Amino acid sequence: MFSKAFSTPSRANWVIQGAGLIWLLVTASILNYYGLSLALAFTDALVYALAFLGGVVVLDRIFSFYIPKGANTWLLLILPLILSLIGTLLHRYVGAWIFEEDDLYRKLLGDHFYLRWAILAIMEAMVTLLAIVVSKLEQQEASQKRELHIMELSKEAELTQLRQQLQPHFLFNSLNSINALVVSESKKAREMVLQLSDFLRGTIRKDHQTWISLEEELAYLKLYLEIEKVRFGHRLQVEFEVSEEASQMQLPQLLIQPLLENAIKHGLYGITGEVNILIKAAKKQNYLIIMIENPYDPETPAQDGTGFGLSSVERRLYLLFGRNDLLTKEAKNSTFSIELKIPQLK
Repeated sequence: MFSKAFSTPSRANWVIQGAGLIWLLVTASILNYYGLSLALAFTDALVYALAFLGGVVVLDRIFSFYIPKGANTWLLLILPLILSLIGTLLHRYVGAWIFEEDDLYRKLLGDHFYLRWAILAIMEAMVTLLAIVVSKLEQQEASQKRELHIMELSKEAELTQLRQQLQPHFLFNSLNSINALVVSESKKAREMVLQLSDFLRGTIRKDHQTWISLEEELAYLKLYLEIEKVRFGHRLQVEFEVSEEASQMQLPQLLIQPLLENAIKHGLYGITGEVNILIKAAKKQNYLIIMIENPYDPETPAQDGTGFGLSSVERRLYLLFGRNDLLTKEAKNSTFSIELKIPQLK
């Protein structure tokens, strides 16, 4: 990770390169200002810059294999100090060798040796700290990406599990109804088996991540209702009030079916007469609003095993949108109503 901070064309790399170029120009300008010729000043500045870059490369190689931690963090200071000393010595001897006949320059090298060492040490220490900060930030970013990926996988796994639970939940209810019809009304039992086959064939192939139009969702709901009408006969009446604008809005597939199944159970359990269920759909701002109303008998105790459909839809909505306010329930005047709000992503 430390090596990556130097080797990749990152923002930190551009900063180091830009600082090196500015350092070269400033050093050459200062030396020229204090009496050195332009050629000598640029040569000196170039050798000094190469000493700096050599130290950076060595630090890169060292810390790419080993980053000091704990009691060994003192190496973060000692190594730049040692490398800057070596670089300053090389600069001094190379400069004296190139310009061995220039006594003034040789004296300048000796007089400013410790100053050059201090400057080089500070620069290499700063580069070391910068690279470590970049490395830590990259590690933190990679860790956050892994956590987000794990959360996404977990969410997808739970959504898949919820759907896999809903299918058997509905299937078991239908099979129980078929079992009850086999002896008394075998023709209706066969009809229900065929309709159940059509419904499952269309829904099992669906990708739970795919959003579909409300119009398509209602088509599957009507297949489901055909099955339930075989089960309950004329007692079950469902009315749809769907605006044209709402019919083209999008929603996660098979989101309404558990709510309708819940309405049928609550509406038909404990009521002997005909039961009318109303499904409304309309657009409100950037939401698809779906309302399901069914009659219920407040005096009748709740049927065992009910409630899974509502809780599964609530959980799906939370996993998809991170909100708990998209499904509201109300029981008033022997009418149970559910309002579903689906934010539109586009």
